[in-house]
Amino acid sequence: MSSASKREEAMKKVGPLIERTLEHGYVIIPDAFSASEIREAKEELRRLAREPGPGPASAGGRNAFEGYQTRRVYALLNKSRVFDKFPLHPDVLALNDYFLDDGFLVTAFHSIDIQPREEAQALHHDDAYIKIPRPHPPYGTAVMVALDDYTATNGSTVVIPGSHAWDGSRAPSRAEAVPVVMPAGSLVYFLGTLWHGGGANRSERGRRALTVQYCMSWMRQLENQQLAVDWERLGAIPPRLVEMMGYKVGSPFLGYCDGRSPRARVAQVLERWEGKGRSKM
Repeated sequence: MSSASKREEAMKKVGPLIERTLEHGYVIIPDAFSASEIREAKEELRRLAREPGPGPASAGGRNAFEGYQTRRVYALLNKSRVFDKFPLHPDVLALNDYFLDDGFLVTAFHSIDIQPREEAQALHHDDAYIKIPRPHPPYGTAVMVALDDYTATNGSTVVIPGSHAWDGSRAPSRAEAVPVVMPAGSLVYFLGTLWHGGGANRSERGRRALTVQYCMSWMRQLENQQLAVDWERLGAIPPRLVEMMGYKVGSPFLGYCDGRSPRARVAQVLERWEGKGRSKM
């Protein structure tokens, strides 16, 4: 199916969500995940925190942008199959079919736990590293999945409505930021051109969320999914998600490896490892 056909199909499926995103740069999807799915994800994050090696920022960020009072667990696709469902929400995929080209990728996926007394994150747009003058179409999108209720005071993501359409001469003020308020299980979807940031946590509890970011097929991913996720795990991951990690050859020849798909190449290497033994490789 062509990109134009996919956009037409997406408009039929999630037209109101697309229209709101076009107007504001973001849209909230309530009840995106069930209470049991959210409980399972939170318990899995607690389990990962108890195990060795949850990651370099699991006890607190290493700079102000990560947040010194913010705990992050990166490479979730390598650590548990519990999280596979979150990048594959059908409404999110349909929105991406409209806003991104065919073959879009997962560029980052991790948890964010903003602790009490955390300061507000610097306002930013996710595609700031793309040196193309604004305004321009989005080259990426993102979702924040609320594992805890998002409130105005507990570190909720803040957004600047309409800022996705600004040119490069305009930057937001903190007074323009609006907190995303939504119950656990909801998600907020926004374009990579939208100004936003993590809010200050003035509550007595942490605010947990998952963030999934997507990018065009021709872009380098923020997190190198092909190295972050052990190859032996690929067979247990949903095939669509494996493709979105970068294992599918894009149109016309994006990402091929020795004339074949990266997934086929990985299978070849694993078979050779099994035959020769890894210690001899």
